[in-house]
Amino acid sequence: MASPSTAIAAAPGEIARAVLMPGDPLRARYVAERYFENPVCFNTVRNMLGYTGTYKGRRLSVMGHGMGVPSIGLYAYELYEFYGVDTILRIGSAGGLGETVRLKDVVIAMSASTDSHFADQYGFPGQLCPAASYPLLRTAVRTAERLGVRTNVGQVFTSDQFYHEDPGVNEQYRKFGMLALEMETAGLYWTAQRAGRQALSLLTISDHLLTKEALSPMERQESFSEMMEVALETAWETLEDE
Repeated sequence: MASPSTAIAAAPGEIARAVLMPGDPLRARYVAERYFENPVCFNTVRNMLGYTGTYKGRRLSVMGHGMGVPSIGLYAYELYEFYGVDTILRIGSAGGLGETVRLKDVVIAMSASTDSHFADQYGFPGQLCPAASYPLLRTAVRTAERLGVRTNVGQVFTSDQFYHEDPGVNEQYRKFGMLALEMETAGLYWTAQRAGRQALSLLTISDHLLTKEALSPMERQESFSEMMEVALETAWETLEDE
């Protein structure tokens, strides 16, 4: 059967009900090859690699989502609406903003403030705050505690700009309690809320935007592994044996 999507080449049934989504498709391949049993590639369209395999006996998928709200919004919409996915966990990197946030920490995004106008399409009569699914958030916090991974739970800022014209904007974000700055979480949460599905964003702090500290390439690899393991265990907890 042909794919119902123009951006994902998978046939119905080739994608699991829970999907991990890093921004970088090569990181999706890394997750599949390192953690999955018998991974099978279901997508190569635009090199946005996607794989399905099993993790501890439960079927799970991983796929890249690209950069920015429009990109993750497209892929999340198609996964939810065309492929029966009910859970997406973003696994990405972010720049730290909060005073309590350190390099290598995993930020669990409870909600996302943003300068994106992605949600204008919904015609919501007010300001629609994009938020995580609480069951996933609760499971991720408990999982991180069990694995000994240092986390911060709170609000992040999803920006449409990587290079911002205002040099003082990061300090403004910090004043309002933003823990980290990234570019996709709000789009994922809005898409999940509209679809009535689950979503959670887990973010490794790779650099701190106020202190100017940054991880080395080796430190990034090790820290991202901690985040991936929290996400894998969280997804596993949400699935029933198939």
